[in-house]
Amino acid sequence: MFDNIWFIGILFLVTFNFIFSSILEYINDKNWKNHVPEELKKFYPNEKYQKARDYKLETGKISFLSSSISFVITLILIISGIYGTVSDGITKITESIFTQSVLFFSIFYLLNYIISLPIKFYSTFVVEEKFGFNKTTKRLFLVDQIKSMLLSVLIGGILLFCAIQFFIIFEKNFWIYLWMGLSIFLIFTNTFYASLIVPIFNKLEPLSDGELRRKINEYSKMIGYSLKNIFIIDGSKRSTKANAFFSGLGPKKTIALYDTLIENHTDEELLAVLAHEVGHYKKNHVFKGLTLSIAQIGLMCFLFQLCLNEGEISFALGGKIPTFHLGLIGFSLLYSPIGLITGVMMNVFSRKNEYEADKFAKDTYDGKQLSLALKKLSANNLSNLHPHPFYAFIHYSHPPLLKRLNALKN
Repeated sequence: MFDNIWFIGILFLVTFNFIFSSILEYINDKNWKNHVPEELKKFYPNEKYQKARDYKLETGKISFLSSSISFVITLILIISGIYGTVSDGITKITESIFTQSVLFFSIFYLLNYIISLPIKFYSTFVVEEKFGFNKTTKRLFLVDQIKSMLLSVLIGGILLFCAIQFFIIFEKNFWIYLWMGLSIFLIFTNTFYASLIVPIFNKLEPLSDGELRRKINEYSKMIGYSLKNIFIIDGSKRSTKANAFFSGLGPKKTIALYDTLIENHTDEELLAVLAHEVGHYKKNHVFKGLTLSIAQIGLMCFLFQLCLNEGEISFALGGKIPTFHLGLIGFSLLYSPIGLITGVMMNVFSRKNEYEADKFAKDTYDGKQLSLALKKLSANNLSNLHPHPFYAFIHYSHPPLLKRLNALKN
């Protein structure tokens, strides 16, 4: 296999991706500052700031352990030709492309799940517990794992079946139809995420009448935007961390506020957070993001077609017969540098959107209240106040806290 250029390329990219990610984590860890900015000392007293540092170190160790195990196992699977050996064995059992792919991916999905489960368990019940975040019971953890697995199998199975049917029927130009199918799926999930996916794991309840509801109605009238679909999500049954999100298209537009967010913030701060979420809709961020994602899917489908057409990729993974599933594995490994670039581009776009949504909240409501809410959120979640600029450029979908606060001042 070492005389196969695709084999060398895959090994190089897998190794590069691990080393690059590890270096990024290292420089980000070393960028920690011992001082707290004056405006945040009220929210980050010395004890809490040290706690945030310890939390960063603990989660960093878990992340490095997980990525190292994944890297080593991937190398073993590639160099030993296990991917190809398993594939060849399955092709002898059945001639159905779909059945072959289901059996192949089931084996490696189960392997990955068995390896990652102890790390998830340790992260939840040791690290998150240690720092006061975890509220998940072992029973809920187990139920979540089962639900996640069933959902992954269901959605993955449907997408795999459709992809293979497109491949069989349309062959040379199947990537166009796959692109169309995945785009429809993306639009569907974006539209119905809050009403179909979220309720599988969490309870969503409409925001009840009261002082906060009254203030929201007043703000809604002022900006000329209907705020009917506002829900409270029971995030506290898993974690003390707080969040809010906007999802949906058309009449399915939904704003969800975590119950932990409501517990720890004043009505004015909550309204500022709500104004930020409305800003995403008013600035067409959801539609623009969806358009970019669809374009990215198109690129992925085109490159996937090229990988399937190149039988040497299957041979590079140890297979004697080119197969759909080996082509998909090869594509996922080869796509990493392009995925890194498109991921950075999407993060740049996302950070721009966050600044615009912050400005919208400042212009239509109160920038000071949003700043206060962001400070509390950061402190309660033990966020890193000083991420390395390059690390933030690569990984952050939201601007670092200090940059957001400075932007709100101007």
